Amino acid sequence: MSPLFLASRLDVPLVPDAPGARDLLQRELSKPEYQTAQPSLWDIVSKAFWDWVNSLRVPGEGPFTGLFPIIAMTVVVVGIVIAFIVWGVPRLNRRSARQLDLFGERDDRTADRLRQDARTAAAAGDWTLALQELYRAIARGLSERTIVVVTPGTTAHGFAARAAAAFPQDGRALAEAADVFDAVRYLEATGTEAQYRELETLDARLIVAAPQLLADPEELVR
Repeated sequence: MSPLFLASRLDVPLVPDAPGARDLLQRELSKPEYQTAQPSLWDIVSKAFWDWVNSLRVPGEGPFTGLFPIIAMTVVVVGIVIAFIVWGVPRLNRRSARQLDLFGERDDRTADRLRQDARTAAAAGDWTLALQELYRAIARGLSERTIVVVTPGTTAHGFAARAAAAFPQDGRALAEAADVFDAVRYLEATGTEAQYRELETLDARLIVAAPQLLADPEELVR
């Protein structure tokens, strides 16, 4: 081995200085095998939860001392399940029912679709069907705007009363529209074009009107 080669090897420090050591350590830890070995967020959260459970102890001695962590965890889980059932599931079910139920019938059409179907029936001269579809469109429209809540079992007059609380200036028109709806829907009355045009005018007013009551829509159920 030549002296020149030995001299060049001796120029490389066997022990790096502090900045060099830090750089070497960072490069080493950045390798994939080290990254994959790091705990995930789920690992950290799980460990923290179980550490908390294991830290629960009953002071003193007793038959339930060792079982206390298990009892505490069971109480927590049961509490979460009860909270989900009480505040979560029923609310989802209520929303689903409101979307599907409309005056005793399952109907998932939007207000725009109901209006379109009303215009189609009107164009065909079927004023009876057109009146029913347009009244449903008014109810679905105010429900979509979260102004009036339409719950399962809500009647045409029940909806009219709730809507009148938000639009008192149209309270009488809403009550008359409910009378017409019940007549053509349940009493086999024949709708007229004049009735449809009046309902169409009411619908147009309500679309652009701002509700007078800024209350929680849930309050309009009562």
